[in-house]
Amino acid sequence: NDVVLVDTAGRMQNNVPLMKALSKLVVENDPDLVLFVCEALVGNDGMDQLFMFDKALSSGGHSRQIDGIVLTKFDTVSDKVGAALTMTHLTGAPVVFVGTGQKYNHLKKL
Repeated sequence: NDVVLVDTAGRMQNNVPLMKALSKLVVENDPDLVLFVCEALVGNDGMDQLFMFDKALSSGGHSRQIDGIVLTKFDTVSDKVGAALTMTHLTGAPVVFVGTGQKYNHLKKL
């Protein structure tokens, strides 16, 4: 299986031109999987990021939504995972991976 990861680093959810570029990227490439990446530490701000990300995806003239969630810095949050639970509940998308460090082998599949 071939896998291509597209890193949209710097795509701030409140920057409309950058979010339009993200939507265009999804429309033109029709990926098999769209994952929303969020720091586990952001708490409820993650919900705002998620809603803006979803809005950007749907603004490109298609109904594509996220397929899953990746939570980074998961090793630093102890038992404070309420935002992660809310994200999965509201979107129906599962947490697919959690990041527990800086290396690829620190990305744990759930």
